[in-house]
Amino acid sequence: MQPHIPRQHAHEQGGRRPDDDARLSAELAAVVAGARRRAVRDRDRQIDTAHLLHTLLESDPEVRAAFGAGPQIARLLGYLVQRSIGYGLRWQSGVEDSGALPVVTGAPTAEADGCSPVASAALEYACERAARRGDDLARGLDLLAAVVADPQSRAVEVLTRAGIDARELTARLDGAAGLDEAVGLGETPG
Repeated sequence: MQPHIPRQHAHEQGGRRPDDDARLSAELAAVVAGARRRAVRDRDRQIDTAHLLHTLLESDPEVRAAFGAGPQIARLLGYLVQRSIGYGLRWQSGVEDSGALPVVTGAPTAEADGCSPVASAALEYACERAARRGDDLARGLDLLAAVVADPQSRAVEVLTRAGIDARELTARLDGAAGLDEAVGLGETPG
């Protein structure tokens, strides 16, 4: 049987859970907790960026609005739902770690917080993005920008299958947040 995401309290894990991070808005902490429940239900080893994307889409109207009107949301949610009934089964045996994101020093380890390395880096990036904007708390759009920043993340794979260009989405999110200059994870090779 596949190991499940640890359900221990943060002090037993030796680190804090990502949904306990004081830099996340209450809504975003609820998204992370929902992604954790989704990962456990799907029998995935860790929370990955597709879990985060799925929960963001279900719970945050600003995130849904970032995709615009039309059939894109329905198609995207369809792919995310299919993940739990077979599409994502190949992901259950592996850890999401594209190697494209830099290792974040001082952050909880992937084993300690129940997140894949890419999802952990995305949560940290969402907090950094909020700080650059001058906000103390990361919000849903910050996490959306973060989960699509790595072109090899599972969230980007799902977006691509749904016909959504992650680079275009990233540019739109950065422009809307006043973060036009590429910083760190959002850079695309030119």
